[in-house]
Amino acid sequence: MKQKDTITTLFERLKGEFDLGHPADGHQQRFLEKLNKSAGTVALGKKNKSWWKPLTVAASIVVMAVLGFTFIAIPTNREQRMVDISPEASKTQFYFAGLIEEQVQLLKNEKSPETEKLVLDALNQLGQLKKDYEKLEKDLIGGGDSKLILNAMIINYQTRIDLLQEVLQTIDRIKNYKKKNNENDII
Repeated sequence: MKQKDTITTLFERLKGEFDLGHPADGHQQRFLEKLNKSAGTVALGKKNKSWWKPLTVAASIVVMAVLGFTFIAIPTNREQRMVDISPEASKTQFYFAGLIEEQVQLLKNEKSPETEKLVLDALNQLGQLKKDYEKLEKDLIGGGDSKLILNAMIINYQTRIDLLQEVLQTIDRIKNYKKKNNENDII
């Protein structure tokens, strides 16, 4: 208890000499800065002005712009990419596509109650062959074996033309058979 008495007497003796005023503005911040300088650390309230943050934002914008221009510059049209890969294939495609479209129109014009099922079946088969051709185009654009794929594309066109010619010939035979039966019925 002797120590308690010593502290009490100390306070009683120093009564009235204590500085009760408030420290100047920023005193605590200055004190912490001095303390941190001596310890080699950074103060919590101090903003770290770094050039990394604006640099990363700028780099992100540049990367996005480059990617955007790259995708815009790539021809999105399949026909344009075909021309770029093989100009001869695009010319052949133009020729065959025109010929096939002409034959399809003839086939559609020949549609009648007797030939309707035959015409619809032929159009379905042509649709499947066209899907197969589109797959071949994708393979060619994707970088497959160009000679082999181009050969398969030509065979696809030839198959479509052969199918159309065969169906048109069958329709002609049906018409001729019907015509002969009508002539025999009249006599």
